Amino acid sequence: MSASHTIDVQDFIDRQRFSPFQWLILVLCFLIVAADGFDAAAVGFIAPSLVQEWGVAKSALGPVMSAALFGLAIGALTAGPLADRLGRKLVLTLSVLFFGAWSFASAFAGSIEQLTVLRFLTGLGLGAAMPNAVTMMSEYAPQRIRAIVVNTMFCGFPLGQAVGGFAAAWLIPHHGWHSVLLVGGVVPLLLAALLMLVLPESVRFMVIHRQPSERIARVLERIAPGQLAGVSSFMAAEQQAGDGGSALGLVLSTRYRLGTLMLWLTYFMGLLIFYLLTSWLPTLFKGVGFSIEKAALITALFPLGGGVGTIFVGWLMDRCNPHRVIAATYALTGALIFAVGLGTDNLWLLGVLIFLAGTAMNGAQSSMPTLAAGFYPTQGRATGVAWMLGVGRFGGISGALIGAEMMRLGWGFGTIFSILAIPALIAAVALLIKASRGRRAEQLALS
Repeated sequence: MSASHTIDVQDFIDRQRFSPFQWLILVLCFLIVAADGFDAAAVGFIAPSLVQEWGVAKSALGPVMSAALFGLAIGALTAGPLADRLGRKLVLTLSVLFFGAWSFASAFAGSIEQLTVLRFLTGLGLGAAMPNAVTMMSEYAPQRIRAIVVNTMFCGFPLGQAVGGFAAAWLIPHHGWHSVLLVGGVVPLLLAALLMLVLPESVRFMVIHRQPSERIARVLERIAPGQLAGVSSFMAAEQQAGDGGSALGLVLSTRYRLGTLMLWLTYFMGLLIFYLLTSWLPTLFKGVGFSIEKAALITALFPLGGGVGTIFVGWLMDRCNPHRVIAATYALTGALIFAVGLGTDNLWLLGVLIFLAGTAMNGAQSSMPTLAAGFYPTQGRATGVAWMLGVGRFGGISGALIGAEMMRLGWGFGTIFSILAIPALIAAVALLIKASRGRRAEQLALS
């Protein structure tokens, strides 16, 4: 690279190969999302044990299932604006520390009421971690491979859930349900310490907030050593995109409003499906005759294929219209979920359909933060991603509570899955509306 006085940091990142330093950031963010996935799904895996040990009705677990989701929503809605103001690294590290500490404390709950409160507190940290991990990774990824890089990071979420299922299948019979929450607490606490020592701040955030050039240069040197000779200052093209107002004001401005609303609707519908299934699948399978161990193992098939689905969808997004790719994946999810309800008489067919439905569901849902991160400029990126995740969490809350009501009403396995095909189709339509009517706003956004 020829010497210059000022360079655009995103242009610099786009010109370089994906360096070992960026791989380190990817691994750290992957571990954050994996720990998030493990803790988010933990109560679903221990639910049958809670019913058995505490002698409560299945529907009584509705508040426990939804408590973490309320925390997730509030954590996401508050953490995004904080990260756009204070920095990605600080908010991200504190959020991992927070959900690890409260997950650890949840293992010692002695009643539904105590566990509900502790899961709400855990959810605050979980909700804050996810959007900031997405934002951090998207701001270190070259434009040409951003979707597949961020989606690869997001594979940690279904992997964490799958590990949770397999771990629960072994831990619960040997050490009780408490052990699942203990593991879900200790690992994030260790990870938070590692983040404090190793994770950098986003260079795009540092430029936008006019931090010292020497600090920015030290980080960029780790991406491309020896390529900054003669550079005295740094810029980001997005510095011209803001209007000086709040990050939330930018996200809801005329330029971004339609796209924002469609992103919220899509993510809401996706999480309604996702959390109803991850919260209640073990209980549903136990209700049709499976043991607790088999119910946990079969449920673990749902997120197991998520990594493959997420990477494949990310690969397609870098090559095709990303809105159409994700919309088609949601539509496929709806078809597969409907088919699950028809396959309960055949164990092997049921397992295959659960795996395929989870692969499509995770591929679509995990790609949404990538889509949102590319839609908003740096000044509002963390807020835009976080508010999509936060508003969407109310879909997860609805899913958990609707699942509890379905349990109370005694709805059948097939009926529940047939109904869940509807929100998948709504999600697909919302993305197509954004693609057709929000194209001009997206062209104006600088990614």
